[in-house]
Amino acid sequence: MSYRLHQDTALGAVKLKISELDRSIAFYEKVVGLTVTERTAYSATLSVHESEPLVLLEQIPNAVVAPQRRRTAGLYHFALLLPTREALGQTLKRLIAAEIPIGQADHLVSEALYISDPDNNGIELYADRPRSDWRRDANGDYVMASDPIDWDGLLDAAGSDTSPILPSGTIIGHVHFHTVGLAESRAFYTDQLGFDIVGDYAQMRALFVSAGGYHHHIGLNIWAGAGAPAAQPNDTGLAYFTIQYPDAHELAKAIAHLRSKGTAVEESDGTAYTTDPSSIRIKLVSKS
Repeated sequence: MSYRLHQDTALGAVKLKISELDRSIAFYEKVVGLTVTERTAYSATLSVHESEPLVLLEQIPNAVVAPQRRRTAGLYHFALLLPTREALGQTLKRLIAAEIPIGQADHLVSEALYISDPDNNGIELYADRPRSDWRRDANGDYVMASDPIDWDGLLDAAGSDTSPILPSGTIIGHVHFHTVGLAESRAFYTDQLGFDIVGDYAQMRALFVSAGGYHHHIGLNIWAGAGAPAAQPNDTGLAYFTIQYPDAHELAKAIAHLRSKGTAVEESDGTAYTTDPSSIRIKLVSKS
């Protein structure tokens, strides 16, 4: 029987390479609504109400800010999943007040807002619809769309609350990447990491995978072009994203399976790292 991820596998913190720490902190606190819980001269940890870290920032030397339309493999966006539609409406109010460009989409399974940080790292802020509303097509793929959101409905849902911070229960819901190719990505994320395919969207040149029947934990696309090169070390963008296994046993199983497939894994103090075919670095940890 092929290896599959435990259904309780989730995502943890993303680490971003940025060019100016003070500027990024101001953006993530005032616009996104995260809070700095740790800081050094060149790095910061951001979370919600001192919960586990969600975003790690590292100012790198001689940083080259990524272009808005990337032509390399790597981060398309990371996504903060808010616990309620009310919270998403409050976030929309905050984004409007910040006077920054806002993208939007009703994906049927969720409602989403899209922004970029000062280094053009893409960010999605979204709220899920109830799982009972999600639908699959005849192939087993989740039915998704990019319809216009109900702006007025979201703002009405926010009520009079103008909270400057994201609410408790906000997590990293998914990550989405530009890749070198979908065939390579499919083989790695399904055969080696053990995710299930939940959206094989050939017409969109995209593939969505998840654990536990979620609509997607990882999105993979070739919108930067098939065979897109890896980003340079001093380019701003993703340093790594984190997969959280439910316990040490499941983490050990994952590491053993990767090595059985010939994939390099570095281990140190209960944490492991591996790299996908698009040179995207992945941190592997246990929740307990």
